[in-house]
Amino acid sequence: MMRFSSYGGSPNIAVFATASENLAFTAADASPEFERTLGEALGVDVIKVFVAGSHVVGSLIAMNSNGAVVTNMADDDEMAAIEAHIPCMRLDDQLNAAGNNILVNDHGAIVSPEYSEATARAIGEALGVEAVRSSIGGINTVGSACRVTNKGCACHMDATDEEIALIKDVLGVECIRTTVNHGVRSVGAGIIANSKGAIVGDQTTPIEMGKIEDALVLY
Repeated sequence: MMRFSSYGGSPNIAVFATASENLAFTAADASPEFERTLGEALGVDVIKVFVAGSHVVGSLIAMNSNGAVVTNMADDDEMAAIEAHIPCMRLDDQLNAAGNNILVNDHGAIVSPEYSEATARAIGEALGVEAVRSSIGGINTVGSACRVTNKGCACHMDATDEEIALIKDVLGVECIRTTVNHGVRSVGAGIIANSKGAIVGDQTTPIEMGKIEDALVLY
């Protein structure tokens, strides 16, 4: 299932929410319509949270079915609210926007090349997968450059053949280059998805929807 949505008028919906196979976190001020669309399209329980007192939950949390990595700006109460639903790790690094810097599914993770090897290992351990450092399409914020599920990956138009091969090797899925929201190349910001469905920013064109559907194998 694929649905259109926006968040407070913004088509960059993944800035405000993140999802795994059975769970989604979204900002505490999410509208009932957004919350309902997210839950129905992805077949998940939707939990409203604050992270670092902020609404940009999707930028600050990266997760798969095994665990979550959360910005070190999150306070203890916010971490406890997340950990009530999934094991989580506080990301002790200057690059603390976990959702922007980590591309992960249940098979593997690609993380910003600006992370140290030690940080990459810690991220991998928290998510229960191997974590490999790489940029994608010249972008270090790999979580915003792509959207991956356990079935497929929609990636930045500038991704090289070598990077697509890396995605296939590490994340275990095929990859298709596309845009979202009428030409935006950072597709990770405009798509929230799992293997059961996706929601895309409401400026996404029919051609883009077709490519995203193919990339994420939503049929």
